[in-house]
Amino acid sequence: MNGKVQDAVYRLIVEQTTDAVIFADREGLIRIWNRGAEAVFGFTGDEACGKSLDIIIPEELRKPHWEGYKRAIETGRTRLGGRALVTRGLHRDGSRIYVDLSFAVIVDDTGQSLGSLAVGRNVTERYLADRALKKRLAELENRGKPSE
Repeated sequence: MNGKVQDAVYRLIVEQTTDAVIFADREGLIRIWNRGAEAVFGFTGDEACGKSLDIIIPEELRKPHWEGYKRAIETGRTRLGGRALVTRGLHRDGSRIYVDLSFAVIVDDTGQSLGSLAVGRNVTERYLADRALKKRLAELENRGKPSE
């Protein structure tokens, strides 16, 4: 595959995957936003591109997010080391969702950080079902314990 064809295939992979693919530059401005991101967060590419990542980060998570983002851009690596993380996000309609995300810092050939990549999917239903199940199991375990 020549370079032009390979670049076109890469672009199609990003555009057509059902997972959210989001690239933000060093300042945290969204530069790439695929159809999967549209499905997960509700914003179109035109609405999201050029905007701060704050549009999908709940207010109470912004300070720790930006501290970690700045550190990752400066060091060229995330604290998670490629592991995925379930975190809260904001949908365009204002609802809160749970998103399973993996992060990477994108660096050029000289080692300069260009920005950050997040790939993920909406896991809200699964997360809430797991939480309800754990709560129910705890209730059942407590019911079986003798009272003091």
